[in-house]
Amino acid sequence: MKLSAEVQAFADRLGHRFERPALLLEALTHPSVSNTVRADNQRLEFLGDRVLGLVMAEALFSADQTASEGKLAPRYNALVRKETCADVARALDLGDVLRLGRSEMMSGGRRKEALLADAMEAVIAAVYLDAGFEAARKIVLRSWGDRTDRVEQDARDAKTALQEWAQGKGQQPPRYVLVDRSGPDHAPVFTIEARLQSGQSATAKAASKRQAEQAAAAELLTSVRGN
Repeated sequence: MKLSAEVQAFADRLGHRFERPALLLEALTHPSVSNTVRADNQRLEFLGDRVLGLVMAEALFSADQTASEGKLAPRYNALVRKETCADVARALDLGDVLRLGRSEMMSGGRRKEALLADAMEAVIAAVYLDAGFEAARKIVLRSWGDRTDRVEQDARDAKTALQEWAQGKGQQPPRYVLVDRSGPDHAPVFTIEARLQSGQSATAKAASKRQAEQAAAAELLTSVRGN
């Protein structure tokens, strides 16, 4: 089976030569275009999630021989969460080669965080099935790049830091309230307000609720620390 020029270019960016190109095509196929003779990427996503998890757990375990489970866990979560997977997918221009049904294509599926994250995990599984764990490990570590170096900063995100600040002041954990949702379905904008028990608050907008919550938490954290 010969890959199209676009898909082959993606494989080149990924850095893996597929002995079984059908695995890559399956990884790039969203359920919206699957049928009885064309498999989608959901099963591969399931496997790729586990392969990614093992690669990152092993890398973190080896990188810091003294870190406790309590320190390793948030680092791990930061590296395998959907937002990170989608970010890696964007860096590889994975969205350009996703095979989507008409409805998903019209609704901006190539840019959707969940679709990109799922497809990235499926691609990892495709590499694993094509060439084994070591090949998958190399692809994951290369694709994640310096994210593994800055994981300590990413692991302690703004929401975590704000909650720790609030607890240190004897307050209840912050609350996050959806103030507004605007924009079309394929490109929504969420406005979130972060509120402390003391009455202090801050709002922020982003393309996902989680990003908006993080941004609002960061804004509020800056404000309370400044005061």
